[in-house]
Amino acid sequence: MAADELTGLIHYLGQEDWQECFGEVLGDHIGPALEAGDISFEDLAEMIGPDVAMTLWGCAFEDFLGQDWDDGRNFVDVYLKRRGWKEGPRNSAYMRALKASVMSLYEVSDIKPGQSLMARDLLRGGEPVLVHEGTATRTLEQWDRIAARLVPSDGKTILAGGLLAYSRGACEDLAANLYRALRKRRGKAEFPKVDTQTLHELAPMFTLTWLFRTLEDIARQMEGPALFNGDGEDLVFHEVCFPLAKGVTQKTVADVLDGIMALRPENRSFWNWLKEPSNPVGNAGRDENGRFLRTEMDDGAIVLGTLDLKGRQLRLQVNSKERAERGRAMLQAGLGDLVRAPLTQIMTPAQAMEDRGTHGRKVSPELQIPPEEEVRMIGQMLERYYRQVLDEPVPALGDMTPRQAVQTASGRKKVAIWLKDIENTTVRAQGSGGAMAAYDFGWMWHELGIIRLRK
Repeated sequence: MAADELTGLIHYLGQEDWQECFGEVLGDHIGPALEAGDISFEDLAEMIGPDVAMTLWGCAFEDFLGQDWDDGRNFVDVYLKRRGWKEGPRNSAYMRALKASVMSLYEVSDIKPGQSLMARDLLRGGEPVLVHEGTATRTLEQWDRIAARLVPSDGKTILAGGLLAYSRGACEDLAANLYRALRKRRGKAEFPKVDTQTLHELAPMFTLTWLFRTLEDIARQMEGPALFNGDGEDLVFHEVCFPLAKGVTQKTVADVLDGIMALRPENRSFWNWLKEPSNPVGNAGRDENGRFLRTEMDDGAIVLGTLDLKGRQLRLQVNSKERAERGRAMLQAGLGDLVRAPLTQIMTPAQAMEDRGTHGRKVSPELQIPPEEEVRMIGQMLERYYRQVLDEPVPALGDMTPRQAVQTASGRKKVAIWLKDIENTTVRAQGSGGAMAAYDFGWMWHELGIIRLRK
C-alpha cells in the first residue's frame, strides 16, 4: 500500500462510525480463518509475521474503500469531500482509482527487478499489462501468480499494496472456490471467467483462500512431511569423502572404479552408482502421504548415488543411511588401501534447504564446483530428463504425453500451464541465482510448437 498517499485516509478511520464498518469488512477477509484456528489477529501476526499480517489488513482496507453502505455513503467520497483539500490532486486521484479497483489473480512475466513486470489476468482474460513496480519485482519470479489490484497512477499502471503471492496449491484452492461460488461445473479451463463486478463482490475470497492455505502449510511444516528415497528408506543426505592414500593418483583410482560393475562412468572423474535390475524397489508399507525421491538414467536404470573424483578426494553422495553403508562397503572392498578411512557428512532435507538459503557460508575449496561447470552439468541433466518426459504420460495432462497433448487447442493450453509450472518451480527451488535457475526451457516450447503461448 502506498503509505504516503493513504496516511490521511487511514487516520480518518477513527471518525464517526467508519471503524465499525471497516471491522465488518476485515471480519469478512480473515474472520473465518481466525475462528477455524481459534486464534486472534495478534496470534496470526506471530505465526505469519507482522508485515504479512498487515498485508492482509491492507487487502481488507482496499476492499473497504470500494464499499457503499446502506445510507449510500462511501468512505473515500466522504473523506475527499471533507479533507480532500489536504491531499492535492495526485493523492485524490489515486484514492479514487483504488476505490474503483478490484482484486484479481495475475500471472507475472518479463520481470525487470526494480522497474516493471507484465501481468496477465487469469480470471478476466486479455493481454498482459505493463505494470511499473519497484519493490515486488525484486522478489517475484517468472510465472509467479499474485492476487493484487492494478491501479492507474500518473499515466502508468501500478500495484496496490495488498499483494498476496499465490502458490500453485493456493491457485487450485481458489479455482475450486470460484467454481463453487459461481455455481459452475468445472470444465477444462483452469479458472472460470469472472467479470469485474463479480470480482468486486468476491474480494474476501482471495484473502481467505490464501490465508487458509498458508495456515495449512504452516501446520504441515510443523508436523514434518515423510520423505523417502526410491527404496522406501528415510531421506537423509550422506556425503562420504575418501581421501586418496599417499602417492596414489587419480588415474589409479579411476581405473579401479571403471572395473566395478555397479558403476557407470560419465567421464574419468564422475560415475553413477546404479541399482542392479534384479533388485526391486522396496517402498511397500510406507505411508501413502510420504514423498519419494527417485532418479533414473535415460535407459531407466535407477541411480543409487554418484561418485566424484576431484583433487585428492573421492566423494560418494547418496540420500539414505542404508545406501551410505552399502556404498562405503563397496568402495572399501574395491579400492582397499588406495584410499584412507572416509569422513561422512550427514544432512537432513530440512538442513539441506536451510544450508541452501544461507549466504556467506565458506565451503572447502576441495568440495567446490566452479559455477560454470555446475550450470553445464545441471543443464545436461535437465535436458536429458525433460527430453524423456516429452514422450511420457503426465498426470497433469490427463495422462497424455506433452507431444500428444499439443495436438488439440485445450491440450496446448494445459501444456503451457504445465511448462510454466516447471519453470517457476525450478527457479523457486534454488532462487534466481541458482545453477538450475540459469537453465533455459525455451527449447521445450519451440519443440512442442507453442512458443506463442509463452507470455
